[in-house]
Amino acid sequence: MRRIPIAVIGAGLIGSTHIARALARNDVKLVGIADPSPMGRKVAEDAGVPWYPHHDAMLDAAAPRGVIVATPNATHSSITVHCLERGVAVLVEKPIADTVDDARRICEVSAATKLPVLVGHQRRHNPIMRRAKQLIAEGLLGRPVCLTAMSTWLKPAEYFDARWRREQGGGPILINLIHDIDQLRFLFDDIASVQAMTSNAIRGFDVEDTAVVLLRFRNGALGTVTVSDTAAAPWTWDLSSGEAERFPRQDVNSHFLSGTEGSLTLPRLEYWHYRRAKGWHDELTHERNALHFGDVYDEQLRHFRAVIEGEETPLCPAADAARSLEATLAVRAAAQSGQVVHLRS
Repeated sequence: MRRIPIAVIGAGLIGSTHIARALARNDVKLVGIADPSPMGRKVAEDAGVPWYPHHDAMLDAAAPRGVIVATPNATHSSITVHCLERGVAVLVEKPIADTVDDARRICEVSAATKLPVLVGHQRRHNPIMRRAKQLIAEGLLGRPVCLTAMSTWLKPAEYFDARWRREQGGGPILINLIHDIDQLRFLFDDIASVQAMTSNAIRGFDVEDTAVVLLRFRNGALGTVTVSDTAAAPWTWDLSSGEAERFPRQDVNSHFLSGTEGSLTLPRLEYWHYRRAKGWHDELTHERNALHFGDVYDEQLRHFRAVIEGEETPLCPAADAARSLEATLAVRAAAQSGQVVHLRS
């Protein structure tokens, strides 16, 4: 299989994850790493890959066909647009942008240049998620009724050494909750309206450390989501799914989806339903789907290459990610106003 040249912009935590996957694949060639920091230079040196202090110089010298943008959130839009205008396809980490207007700008430039933009909602590439979506599409839940999702864990103090993580836009709503919002949209339906409350009572930073969200889906189902990065708890997809090897995997569920014919838990893929008579006095049957583990970042990179080559269509294109961003930003707006925020149809 022909190797295509790709590059990574940003060599931090998630950037290093992408770098490791790119080095391990035989269908892509990592031709450059752009990151102005001494740490970024060392990551490139350790990987044996050319280092550039700025992505523009890298685009000139390395001529990649695709780039992975793994920089701080506020830079996603400008760097993605720049790369598109330079004729390069982009896989940008979530959130796609800081604002809905910037996200729409990316969509417009992608359409104008006819270059794909994929967004790093990597959970969509998880075999568990793909199987859950299949089960729901097959009608095993019946009509969706409600869901409960949790993203509660404890980030260490040193995580907040980076100033941007203590400021608006750097908290668990845009860092963590956006994954759950995208995941629930992918599985259940688009979101019609949002209510929310947030708190920064524990750490006292400008940004929130906890949020509780009420969602109304367009199919009529309701959902509640709790997110906190200051809770000593295991109930989060990141700890329960085993997606990232840097986290110790916990054998618990974090998402509970219910319908008129059955219920499904994630990530354990437990299915609860009635085989015969249906009602609270009757027997519930409990089944479990056991799947092989899949490396979501490796699969995402494989998919990115296939999209660049025109072999596949994006699983999470810019327009879809913009909808997830809009719903996530609505959480902040609802918390600030105390009002229901209705999303455009």
